[in-house]
Amino acid sequence: MSRILIASDAWHPQINGVVRTLERLSRHLPEFGADAIMLTPDGFNTVPCPTYPEIRLTVAPPGSIARKLDAIDPDHVHIATEGPIGFAVRRWCIRRRRLFTTSYHTRFPEYLAARLPIPVNWTYAMLRGFHNAGSGCMVSTRSMEQELQGRGFRNLMRWSRGVDAEIFHPGRNRAVLDLPRPIYLYVGRVAVEKNIGAFLDLKLPGSKVVVGDGPALEGLRRAHPEVSFLGTRVGTELADIYAASDCFVFPSRTDTFGVVMLEAMASGLPVAAFPVAGPRDVVGNSGAGILDENLQAAALAALAIPRERCRQIALQSSWQSATRQFLDNVSGVHRTFASHAFA
Repeated sequence: MSRILIASDAWHPQINGVVRTLERLSRHLPEFGADAIMLTPDGFNTVPCPTYPEIRLTVAPPGSIARKLDAIDPDHVHIATEGPIGFAVRRWCIRRRRLFTTSYHTRFPEYLAARLPIPVNWTYAMLRGFHNAGSGCMVSTRSMEQELQGRGFRNLMRWSRGVDAEIFHPGRNRAVLDLPRPIYLYVGRVAVEKNIGAFLDLKLPGSKVVVGDGPALEGLRRAHPEVSFLGTRVGTELADIYAASDCFVFPSRTDTFGVVMLEAMASGLPVAAFPVAGPRDVVGNSGAGILDENLQAAALAALAIPRERCRQIALQSSWQSATRQFLDNVSGVHRTFASHAFA
């Protein structure tokens, strides 16, 4: 069994698409004959990230991560994030001349610019250097691949996402939300980059529900007392809330994918979103949602979409197929290296 080290600064107790994706990847890799070794902030001292204290940044003694990697001696290294752990592992790979891949999960330049006066081009230049040093950078959608190519990123590979259709399905307890219908739902981080205000400001009949936590939560709760803010929900409790809602509203313009859209669709929820990267790739013209610059019109029109149609589209995306795609990328990198080495 090959041993793949996955390095990530994002891990529990964070709840987001990156953590969910890596969790699923590590769970399914053994089914394909690979063993996942996770290198995360667990076991290291951490400090809160400025402007986003829910995210903890690793503070490791010099050389400690390198010694840990020397002891593990993995067959392949995959770096999932561009944080302290990601940079330390990248440095080890370069010094030891080890092949490694990376993945681009988050629009960090846009998120940073939303908080600090830092031009996105500066941050993209740093990220381009980070990812181009590897043998391949995995991206979740065609839209992100095209955008990053335009910014000078090289060796891009596709790595999609999946959904657990056994947990997320329309037949769950729809009585958990005792609110006037229709019920419009948002699930995700409650932060400025998610553009949640665009959803909460809409004039819609029925009720609005927000599931998630983050730095913008208290401000939005004060500004919108009519909205039900339920905080963090996971597992079957979250699945019940999806199934009990009528429309999933995804107001973000900056997500690279949006796993929550697949969870909503698997639960029978039509999606209303802007026609931007993420929704264009996950929903597109599948008939499982409405993409429109007029988010109010999209949310109202989405109510007419049959729940069965939404689930049918979501079932096309499994974590098993996403894991196979990841492994194909890793195998391709090593085959290319071997062919060049013996050419």
